[in-house]
Amino acid sequence: MNQAEIEAALKAAFLQCEQAFLPLTDRQKEILLKVTVEKLTTQPNIEDNPLDELTLEQRQTLLEFIQDRQRQNQDWKITLLNDWLNNRDSGAVQFIRDEYGFGWLSRVQPIHLAKYKQQLTDETLKVGDRIEVCNALWEWVQPEDSASYEWFPCQVIDISEVSDGDSSYTNCIVRFENGLEFEIQGIDRWNRNNWRFPEP
Repeated sequence: MNQAEIEAALKAAFLQCEQAFLPLTDRQKEILLKVTVEKLTTQPNIEDNPLDELTLEQRQTLLEFIQDRQRQNQDWKITLLNDWLNNRDSGAVQFIRDEYGFGWLSRVQPIHLAKYKQQLTDETLKVGDRIEVCNALWEWVQPEDSASYEWFPCQVIDISEVSDGDSSYTNCIVRFENGLEFEIQGIDRWNRNNWRFPEP
């Protein structure tokens, strides 16, 4: 983003704050504008990629969020900043605010995302892919107890697209090493967090 785009986005955010009866003072606007433009227009250090600081699951969640915003023609950073300014929960990516903050967010540049862009395009499953699936697919696991999650290697043996009125989603059948087969519905949607590619 260039300086004009940043200023325009922030001014739109300021206007939304005013419309929500939560106006910022002129001094607050000035500080936000100065810091944001300064941080977002400096040349990033390619070697120091903030996305490398995330866990595999956090990075995957963030990349999915970015991809979703792009599909809706929205800037992912502005969406997060609007949430933060309006003290709204950011859903699955709330961890960025809670654990990393504005400083981390401002360090993320397109060049850093480029390293992981291939991961976004490689997420399309194909028959023959080896993946790992989580036990949360077939049993209840406490979300806050990561020790309860178990991952099992398997191979994708069939993929089918399902159209359900206005939406479509992907189902797939996997075969475990013991020969057992299991169908996963909505593997690209609601069950996306329950599978992963094995780490190299």
